[in-house]
Amino acid sequence: MTETTVGIGGAAESTDMVLNIGPQHPSTHGVLRLRLVLDGERIREAEPVIGYMHRGAEKLFEARDYRQIVMLANRHDWLSAFSNELGVVMAVERMLGMEVPERAVWTRTLLAELNRVLNHLMFLGSYPLELGGITPVFHAFREREELQHVMEEVSGGRMHYMFNRVGGLKEDLPAGWLDRARGAVASVRSRMDVYDRLVLGNEIFRGRTRGVGVLSAEAVHAYGVSGPIARASGVDVDLRRDEPYLAYGELGEALEVVTRPEGDCLARFEVLLGQTHNALDLADACLDRIAELPPGPVNQRLPKVLKAPEGHTYAWTENPLGINGYYLVSKGEKTPYRLKLRSASFNNIQALGVLLPGTLVADMVAILGSLFFVVGDIDK
Repeated sequence: MTETTVGIGGAAESTDMVLNIGPQHPSTHGVLRLRLVLDGERIREAEPVIGYMHRGAEKLFEARDYRQIVMLANRHDWLSAFSNELGVVMAVERMLGMEVPERAVWTRTLLAELNRVLNHLMFLGSYPLELGGITPVFHAFREREELQHVMEEVSGGRMHYMFNRVGGLKEDLPAGWLDRARGAVASVRSRMDVYDRLVLGNEIFRGRTRGVGVLSAEAVHAYGVSGPIARASGVDVDLRRDEPYLAYGELGEALEVVTRPEGDCLARFEVLLGQTHNALDLADACLDRIAELPPGPVNQRLPKVLKAPEGHTYAWTENPLGINGYYLVSKGEKTPYRLKLRSASFNNIQALGVLLPGTLVADMVAILGSLFFVVGDIDK
């Protein structure tokens, strides 16, 4: 018998390996880079490196008037365009002390919830895809197509709706649109059990997500994590209920805040799914209320040159991915002096620094996908 000794280099056993995931990688949902320090197959340190998509939207706000900044604001989270617009126009309306017509308030609430469903369906389909299940994404895009059809009919856009205006909405709903929207909501709801049976009932999916990537409530508070990710860690916060805006204060029991105590990948998926079911219920409640409203205006008449009075205000909304905040400072001109955007994905993704260490590289994709972020929302 012959023994062979193979040299592997000095001190190799105690040397950590640095691995870059991204910035171009299928699991990163865009140009996000993760710098991982590995000890074998286990992650010791994780640093999210951001900024590859930075457009400088906050600086561009200062060079656009109050009508034009709506176009900039709806693009950072391209899955939540309508909701992004809301925060901007609500901040300007608050500065102006402007009251929005009731019909516009209820229509905004309806479209915000339809946009929430569109956002969540994308992640409900893409997350199983990242774990090896291709079928759910086909179902998700079929349901999205039905809702996008009614959103496109009312606004003219498939992704960037540009339907909000300071003082209300661009125009009233088309004739017969309420019935078509109600039919689309009912059709999507009738097929939502696919995710309960096909995804949550799949033992491989549950095996890859249960107990993986547990985010504590303390980490949620420390990093300012919000939205479905925070609620999946037992942090019961939802601005629609806690600080009602639009018509949420009148929706009563139709609004259900879904929470889970576990804080793992499975809990985050379950919260997202439960929130989608509830958004469809809220859309139905809004459709019923709008049908009862008498005909009326959906916007306010504005001066040719719109100027906000000198001062500052902060408006925040419960966006699909979490809390979006808009800090507006005005010097009395037709453009904002400063408009600071607090986006949900920016805070949520920072939690990777405490979430990934100690886990296996094989679980990294499962954890990253369960944070439901949009890279443009991080970089702005």
